Formats: sequence, C-alpha cells, structure tokens
Amino acid sequence: MKILLKVLVVGLFGISYLNAGLAPKVYPQGAVGEMVKLGEQIALHTDTHPLTKDFVGNKLNCASCHLKGEDEKPGTADGLTSWLDTATSFPAWSKREQSVQTLQDRSNNCFMRSMNGKRLVIDSKASIAIASYITWLSTGKPISMNAKGPWGPTNTKLWPKGIKHFKPIQKTATHANYVNGEKVYKTKCVMCHGQDGEGIAVFPPLWGKNAKGEWLSYNTGAGMSKLDKGAAYVKLKMPLNQGGTLSDKEAADVMLFINAQERADFDLAKGLLPKEEMGYYNSNVLKEKHTVRSNFKALGLNVDVIRGDKKIK
Repeated sequence: MKILLKVLVVGLFGISYLNAGLAPKVYPQGAVGEMVKLGEQIALHTDTHPLTKDFVGNKLNCASCHLKGEDEKPGTADGLTSWLDTATSFPAWSKREQSVQTLQDRSNNCFMRSMNGKRLVIDSKASIAIASYITWLSTGKPISMNAKGPWGPTNTKLWPKGIKHFKPIQKTATHANYVNGEKVYKTKCVMCHGQDGEGIAVFPPLWGKNAKGEWLSYNTGAGMSKLDKGAAYVKLKMPLNQGGTLSDKEAADVMLFINAQERADFDLAKGLLPKEEMGYYNSNVLKEKHTVRSNFKALGLNVDVIRGDKKIK
C-alpha cells in the first residue's frame, strides 16, 4: 500500500500543498518489471552502468539531482525534481525544443546537458528502461498532459515560480555576492562537495576537472547552470535533508559562485550522435550553444566583473 504524505511548502513560492509519496511497493511482473528495475539501476549508476557509461561525460548520475526518498529509490524525494508524478504529464510541450516531447525525449536530452555527454539512442534498452522506471513511479496518478512545460505536476508548481522569484535577484548581482557565495559554499557545502567542487564519496561534483582533465559535473546547457534555476533548486533541496534553511540571498549567492567556476561549454551539435546511429531527433531547435560567459550575460551580468580579477572563457 502506497503511503501518501502531504508536504507544506512555505516561503519562497507562497503557501501550497503538494501530494508526495514513496514509490509503489511492488514491481510489475515479468519483462516489464525487469525493465523497471533496470531503469532504477541506471538512474543510480548512470556514469558506470554498461548501457549508459559511454553516453556520460562526467561523474554524475540521474540520482545526483533526482534525489532518493525515504525508500532509497532515485527520484522519490519530495518536492522539486521528484519523479513521483512526472510521467503523468507526457507527452508535453517544451519551449526549449519547440516541440511536443515524450518522456524518453526528456530523459535522453538530459544526457547532453546534465550528463555532459551524448543523447541516448532512440528506443534503446537504456532509454526505455529509464522511462519505464519513471513511469512506474507515477503508478495510480491521474494523467494530465502538460501544455506549458515538460514537468510533472509537482515540478510545474515549483520550477516556474522559483525561476521567476530568483531571476530579478540574480540580475542585481555584484562581486560582493560572489564573495558571499564563496563563504556560503565553504560553510554549508564544502563538507559534501569538496573544497574545489570535486565531490566527496557519494556526493556529486559541482564543477571543474579531475587529474586526467576530464569534466566532473554538468555543462553550461544544463538547467543547474542557469543562475535562477540553480538557486531555486538549492533553496528547496540543499543542504541535503535541510532544504529551505538557506535564505534567498544565500541560495542566490552560492549558485552565483558555483556557476562562475569553470565547466564544459554546451554545443547541441556535439551532443547528438550521427542520425544513422541515434535516429530521429524530436526538436525544432537544431542549433544551441552556451558558455559560462553567455549564461551570465543572459541576465545582464559580466562574469569577469562578478569574479573580480579571475578570468575564465
């Protein structure tokens, strides 16, 4: 029997109730159940799983953003980035892609951005498995296709409001905010994510390269690389199990600091396999590039000024 929890979200987005809960207790039978289990394992070990490791260009997993809930399953943590009702909204409209996206489209595209890799092959075993797991998490929830964005009901309530809330805050940022963000990072984040953003043990890296020169974290096309989106996530989810404890200023400033650090550029063309390998790419946007500099410029900010005398490309 599925346990339902009622979560009260106060402050940043006003007062609203979100229905959240744990994953279903029983996997589907037969081959469907096996596919769901496979998707769960891929979500936990995306960068090392045999079916996905060649499509990942950093040290992140799906579970790095889609956090575990009380049942230790990826994507079952309450609130922002929860997968518990995501599948009910697809197919859904995507402004970024200028097309109606399937659940597989949505998760496959994440490999190019948050995973800094290559888009999964259409209808590959890995693609189907991830979609199967996310769909299983929506068992029993009513279908309501989303005409506004590619998010489930919970994320639809939280993402747009969070972005709208933090965008004007980030637009006024100065070097002083960067300095404060570094202080917040050193007091609230470094124990999990490392002195240089390299990640510690199971906690994910946030920027930079390893000793081999390999990128560790999300690139500049990922949602977390956008100052307003990143701040909305941090406000509600971080520090781990202490979501909502940071002030707006702390959340905004720490993401200003984190996203001003060196990370991989995003070039859509480089994230797509040749058509004969990948299959049809369901998007009407075929050219897209981002850098750290362009992400800051999108909010009217000069990253050199924000960082002081520390120059990056």
